[in-house]
Amino acid sequence: VSIYTRKGDDQGIRTWGDLCGKKIVVQRGTVSEDRAKLENAKCVKARKGRIATEAFDNDQQAQTRLRSGGADAGVSDFPVAAYAAKTSGGGNDFRIVGDQVEAAPYGIAVAKGNTQLREAIRAALDAVIKNGEYKKIIAKWRVEAGAVTEAKINGGT
Repeated sequence: VSIYTRKGDDQGIRTWGDLCGKKIVVQRGTVSEDRAKLENAKCVKARKGRIATEAFDNDQQAQTRLRSGGADAGVSDFPVAAYAAKTSGGGNDFRIVGDQVEAAPYGIAVAKGNTQLREAIRAALDAVIKNGEYKKIIAKWRVEAGAVTEAKINGGT
């Protein structure tokens, strides 16, 4: 999960604590929304104001609200925030601030009994990692912080 702001207007936001008293946008029903609720409780307990959270059906709606000045920051999965920072407005709309939190691997779901497909996917991903193409792709999208060194079965558990 990462925090992103309008480029050139980060208002000193670097951490979750900096969001106390601010308004953020998130996608409804996501880890980002859950994290915002948790961090809001910390702000309230510390008497630093609350994090006003506006939830949307998708990240694009949340980004539109932030872009238009309707919020101080957005919170999304790191790859989503990185993609928005790289592409929205030609890379001029947003920037990621602070460190990502609650990092977790993404995965590809395969029926438990389909070991042949599972192994084929793992081998293909490992090949892309080993031949350097994976590194080029994650560098292009500026998501190196989430890089893995090998494909794992049930690696997130």
